[in-house]
Amino acid sequence: MSKIRILIVEDEPAIAEHIAAYFDNPDFMVSGIAYDQEEAMEQLKDNTPDAAILDINLGTEGDGIRIAEELNSKYHLPFLFLTAHADKQTLERAKGVNPGGYIVKPFNEKTLQASMEIAISNHARELNLVLPPPVIEKINKHLLSPLSEREFEIAVLINEGLTNNQLAEKLFLSVNTIKSHLKSIYLKLDATSRYGVIIRLRQLMSK
Repeated sequence: MSKIRILIVEDEPAIAEHIAAYFDNPDFMVSGIAYDQEEAMEQLKDNTPDAAILDINLGTEGDGIRIAEELNSKYHLPFLFLTAHADKQTLERAKGVNPGGYIVKPFNEKTLQASMEIAISNHARELNLVLPPPVIEKINKHLLSPLSEREFEIAVLINEGLTNNQLAEKLFLSVNTIKSHLKSIYLKLDATSRYGVIIRLRQLMSK
């Protein structure tokens, strides 16, 4: 199944492994762990993830905010800042690169996963404002089993952030019918979640 691939940039190995364990599940996987800015840049180039978690302070080996600038300018990927620093100056610098979230250590699994899901969803909405909309012909030519027009319509609305209830209301369908369509969409797109659908649409449109 297609999972959302996360790059972790954290200079403390124990914390990095702790974060990685949180994203070892059916929806997410860790594409790599980088312990400094240089290694992060190499992984972005050679093994581009779908999203990233960045520690702001990488000691003498770089700066998470500089990595974020690279993510914005070259890769257009969502990212979270995870840091022990919550002072005003750091917050102002962080806001300047428009992160999907800013989490102060210590953290827990639910907070981290929920923040990443929200960051990916919000990022998809932002991309919809500047990128061409998904095209069914372009999507389907890469799929073994093509999406129906209704499935494609629902997938696009998921990409825009609509919930099951909102989908049902907009399309004049029952919530159970929406869930049935979602099951088929997940299977055809090799996704396990709504966030996986968002990532897969972006991947297929970029091919």
